[in-house]
Amino acid sequence: MGFSAEDHGLMARAVSLTARGRETATPNPSVGCVIARSGRILGEGWHEKAGEAHAEARALARCAGEASGATVYLTLEPCAHQGRTGPCVDALIAARVGRVVAALEDPNPLVSGKGFARLRDAGITVDVGLMAAEATQAHRGFLARMRRGRPWLRIKAAASLDGRTALGDGRSRWITGPDARRDVHALRARSCAMVTGIGTVLADDPQLTVRDVPCRRQPRRAVIDSRLETPPEAQILAGGGTILFAANEVPDRQRALEAKGAEIVQVPGPGGKTDLAEVARHLGSLGFNEVTVESGAKLHASLIQAGVVDELVLYVSPKLLGNTAAGLFALPGLASLGDALQPRIIDVRQVGSDLRITAYLER
Repeated sequence: MGFSAEDHGLMARAVSLTARGRETATPNPSVGCVIARSGRILGEGWHEKAGEAHAEARALARCAGEASGATVYLTLEPCAHQGRTGPCVDALIAARVGRVVAALEDPNPLVSGKGFARLRDAGITVDVGLMAAEATQAHRGFLARMRRGRPWLRIKAAASLDGRTALGDGRSRWITGPDARRDVHALRARSCAMVTGIGTVLADDPQLTVRDVPCRRQPRRAVIDSRLETPPEAQILAGGGTILFAANEVPDRQRALEAKGAEIVQVPGPGGKTDLAEVARHLGSLGFNEVTVESGAKLHASLIQAGVVDELVLYVSPKLLGNTAAGLFALPGLASLGDALQPRIIDVRQVGSDLRITAYLER
């Protein structure tokens, strides 16, 4: 069917609500819901935290019993199974809503079409597909994990105008300005986990925490560390819970790191290296929807070659660092330009004195 301008406006509101639970809803999707009659919003809600009320229940609670015959706008199909909360379809049916407009079907096999079927069986009109592209963006991490078993993984990097990330001696603070650095912390805040490599840990001793913007939960931290070379005093271990992905068993080092609260996960790959595809699958098994990598050129390239990178977020500073400075991606040389990877640029904007370029790697 065709959707009205009113439908579009109310679904746009539902999509905007997804941002409110984005940091805390994991592993669930941060669904947005609006309930309206004749263009007047009766109630709205979003999923705040796993185990707590879903968006539909929160929106219904705000309707004060006026939901009968109303239209419900949802960014994702309502659940039809019993989890830590009851099925949302039961609540919608009990409220006697007249119509449900959903952007997307939920790929979760526990839901996938079952919610829509239950609603239709109850005589409720169901229309699907309104603003599907926008909802896909909002839920891209959850959708990636459900469909592929691994998170939506982005590489974030800062570089000069000539594509350099650090001086020849390794110094990189600061290539970009304070506005860009604050923007990076907002990117961290929406991430379920932050990943780096052992080279970055040894060279920069990063914290990989959210500090410059409000954040209701810190992302989990992980290090790709094949030989368990992370120093026990490294800042990234502070507070415990850091995951170290290793390829080799080094019992003495493992005991010292575990004493600091680190979790060691063995994922051996060819040549004594860590299996990065298995790392991505493990991160998915932990319920992480979005993961951000901040590391160096070698790990960036290895992740791209492993086929697990979905997005590049590059902050470009109006500086020129010269030929001896470090590059962005240590990818192998090409035989022809036709062999080049061609990420699709989806957004370019100015952040302070720097540019932020966002691109998707599509295969």
